[in-house]
Amino acid sequence: MTAPPADPRAARTRARLRQALLDECAQHPLADVSVAALVRRAGVGRATFYLHYGDLEALAVDACADVVRDAVDALHAWRGAPDPANPPPALTAFFAGLVPHAGLYRTLLRPGGGGPLGQVLHQDLRARSRAERALVGAPHPDLIASAVAATFAGVLADWLHGLIEATPDRITHQIWILLVTLHRTRLP
Repeated sequence: MTAPPADPRAARTRARLRQALLDECAQHPLADVSVAALVRRAGVGRATFYLHYGDLEALAVDACADVVRDAVDALHAWRGAPDPANPPPALTAFFAGLVPHAGLYRTLLRPGGGGPLGQVLHQDLRARSRAERALVGAPHPDLIASAVAATFAGVLADWLHGLIEATPDRITHQIWILLVTLHRTRLP
């Protein structure tokens, strides 16, 4: 049995709420955003908000889920043997694109890679890395996939929180070298 098609009205409403949250968070920290201001900006009722989301954090994680998908896609935007000196352009674009909403990402992605967005990032990245390693028959797909996911989520979070000082271009190159090294590590 296949899943029923998504209701386009619900998808539009969620998109409006996500955009309203991003717009509000461009002006205020998430902690200062109210549901009332958000639904006004989105042009929906308060009950509609709660029909789709349990709270503002759930909406924020959903709004930032595209960032997770972008990160996973950027890390896998290469074919053949990865060159440690040349990260995929999508990875460079990913880090540069974080800057406008860095405050919101810091709220949801805690130092070390924890928090609600960190959990989603780790889960999605681990699954994608594991699947790709298993597909090509690379050894230790579970171990390496966990290491890649933890390394990326942790470094990303620490960079967003200012614990690692680097430009978006520099952090892109540094994390790419780390991840390529993990993939090339020979384990018994």
